[in-house]
Amino acid sequence: MIQQERIKNLSGREIKQGSYVLYWMQASHRTEYNHALEHAISQANKLNKPLLVFFGLMNNYPEANERHYFFMLEGLKKVQSSLEKMDINMVIWDKSPEVGVVELSNDASLVVVDRGYLKIQKEWRKYVAKRIEGPLVQVESDSIVPVEVASPKEEYSAASFRPKIEKKLDSYIIPLKKNRPKIGSLDLDFYSFNIKDIEKAIFRLNIDRSVKRINEFHGGTIEAKKHLEAFLNNKLDRYPELRNDPTVNYLSNMSPYLHFGQISPLYIALKVLATDNLGKDVYLEELIVRRELSLNFVFYNMNYDSFNGLPEWARKTLLEHKKDPREYTYTLEEFETAETHDPYWNAAQKEMMFRGKMHGYMRMYWGKKILEWSKTPEDAFKTALYLNNKYELDGRDPNSYTGVAWCFGKHDRPWKNRPIFGKIRYMNDKGLKRKFDVNRYVEKF
Repeated sequence: MIQQERIKNLSGREIKQGSYVLYWMQASHRTEYNHALEHAISQANKLNKPLLVFFGLMNNYPEANERHYFFMLEGLKKVQSSLEKMDINMVIWDKSPEVGVVELSNDASLVVVDRGYLKIQKEWRKYVAKRIEGPLVQVESDSIVPVEVASPKEEYSAASFRPKIEKKLDSYIIPLKKNRPKIGSLDLDFYSFNIKDIEKAIFRLNIDRSVKRINEFHGGTIEAKKHLEAFLNNKLDRYPELRNDPTVNYLSNMSPYLHFGQISPLYIALKVLATDNLGKDVYLEELIVRRELSLNFVFYNMNYDSFNGLPEWARKTLLEHKKDPREYTYTLEEFETAETHDPYWNAAQKEMMFRGKMHGYMRMYWGKKILEWSKTPEDAFKTALYLNNKYELDGRDPNSYTGVAWCFGKHDRPWKNRPIFGKIRYMNDKGLKRKFDVNRYVEKF
């Protein structure tokens, strides 16, 4: 069952005569637990039309590089194969998605699209809605509770958001039935960019190659499920106790897969709820309350990617301490090459550079120290976001923007006033040493 609140006609137009139904896959790179895909299949079956799936593979997605593209293509290759088994043709064009959709919509009865929360994703959908003749139907599938249903405004903190979203969960944590199209589309003849050989596909794309792919994590729903099963079977029981210890691997590793839409948060929640594990409530707090609070932030705050998006109290206190003397200051290049005086910070930066993923607890410390060692808080915000988005597999994600903003006071409260930080929460290496064997962490990287 797809709740009506997930579905919105962005163009306001009626279904027209066409040869097929078009699903523009942009955010949800999967064939399982994909409400947009299921709605598109349902509409195609109702109209007795084949379903065509489109993906626009642009060369210059903001801040994306080879690391991100390779992981994404690994997932898309599996999606294309899975759709073929469902008798659905997936067309990939090496052009900006909003342009390709408008072109393909000329012969489509309607266009279905999944939902994105970032500015560029919203802009693409507005562009398409204005230019196509038929309906552009958006179906939200990468949140458990639709963002506007969870809250009608930007929330101050998890404390204000939690009771609102928890009231809605019973209506949305519902299994999604998988359907098949009545009419296949594999015989529809369209050019498609070949991604079956990912090495060749990457070579053909004119992308930023400054950050290379990694071998520890591979893209796709099957890989995501492997990590999830390992987490549920071997880690969830001690997750509340060990989630803040980066010397042991007790995290779910779901964030890269959620970022690329390769696994559904609803699917994860249902799998976690099906266990009788004592750690599930703590994990669901992160998956639902914290993650969807991040969606709330980027959806309602148009300055989520800048210093101006921080709460007024946080900007005020940081600017009041802007000229405070700093014992250390580093350039962007020194931060990026992990050349600070602090071995713990350097290890965190190297973990991100080499693994494509930094442990969440260390990411908080990492961000706080960038604030402490930058010439201005504005510079610090830019540096943290630049490095995070460049190296993290889940960079450029609502969680990433929110995580960086948290280091500067977002979703937090004022604390004791101190130099440089003002009333922003402070962290130091003594906290690391109390929590875990930080020297062991340094040795790893």
